[in-house]
Amino acid sequence: MSQMLAAQYSQAESVQFREMPIPEIGPDELLLRVEAASICGTDLKIVRHGHRKLEAGQSLILGHEFVGTIDRVGAAVNEWALGSRVGVAPNVGCGGCAMCVRGLPNMCPRFGAYGVTFDGGHAEYVRIRAASLHQGSVVRLSPQVDSVAASLTEPLSCALSGVRVADIGLGDVVLVYGAGPMGLLLMMLARRSGAARVIAVDLDESRLAWASRVGATDVIHSTTESVTDWVKSQTDDQGVNAVLIAVPCPELQQQALDILLPYGRLCLFAGWSRSASAVPLDTNPIHYKQLTVGGMTGGSPRDFREALKLIESGEVKVQDIISDVFHFADLAAAYERALSGAGMKIAIARERKHCRSGTAATAMAGSSDLPNRDIYPVAGLPVPPSESEEAAT
Repeated sequence: MSQMLAAQYSQAESVQFREMPIPEIGPDELLLRVEAASICGTDLKIVRHGHRKLEAGQSLILGHEFVGTIDRVGAAVNEWALGSRVGVAPNVGCGGCAMCVRGLPNMCPRFGAYGVTFDGGHAEYVRIRAASLHQGSVVRLSPQVDSVAASLTEPLSCALSGVRVADIGLGDVVLVYGAGPMGLLLMMLARRSGAARVIAVDLDESRLAWASRVGATDVIHSTTESVTDWVKSQTDDQGVNAVLIAVPCPELQQQALDILLPYGRLCLFAGWSRSASAVPLDTNPIHYKQLTVGGMTGGSPRDFREALKLIESGEVKVQDIISDVFHFADLAAAYERALSGAGMKIAIARERKHCRSGTAATAMAGSSDLPNRDIYPVAGLPVPPSESEEAAT
């Protein structure tokens, strides 16, 4: 087999699902047979708005959340063998700057990333670059871990970084704006960090119900309730210890500063699209309440390894946020579902036995081989406008 199915983004045609050549690898690289992947808000943001790291006219295969089995090993690679199951932290640094030396390639001023600046894992195969091996970004999976769950290692690593920025501790009252997949992971980790109360804020009742199932102690429907008034009434007019903004809505920054207690912490977890308008911000609350405000973008290889341990041990049940698992043959349907805003976390699996819910998941478990390629959709998808996805990458 010399061809593979891939989700290719181009700035002229949005996203197309087409046959492409299986990548060739160099002597110090790996070829990974993708077993499972998941669709991130950043993938959707790229489809809708592009990405600041993309060159004009550049096209690439999407997907930075993926795991797989090593299918081919370069002649100069000694530490990896055929058949090893691995995950890959997606950010790749230059290797020589101050951030890379500290083990933070996600903060390298010249960083690249799978599915963002070069071909990613929403394909049957992905080429793993030498820099990923040298920077410790290729991580072995335990034999017992489920591939679909493991494909959420990267978003969990980002959530770990966000919770660290918010410095959540025992007994804290934490408020999370946004009950999408990343917001839910932040809530789960906040509870794990000892938060006494975790308050979820969203516009969607179904997402708030999901938040309650994974650990939110309180929910606020922000179209029917004032967040500020609710917080005052429920905290004896005090406030909350930490706020994490996991939706691309810059207007929430002022409200977050206003509801924080003295010495509170604000994590700006989501980024804004380039089209978002600048908003005025009264910084007096930061000064007079001695607040700490921090940002978060991506996770490091160390975060990735820690996240994988939490998944493998079952300490964080990331599968609880997965609403749909599509077969790779139904890659177009998976994107259509994600772009619609329906469901929660959308995953893609090579084996049909993993599929559930959604259009593709109704298929009966059968052969793990992909079907005849003539049935693959190759047309692009319509891209409905949305402002609901997270943008941590």
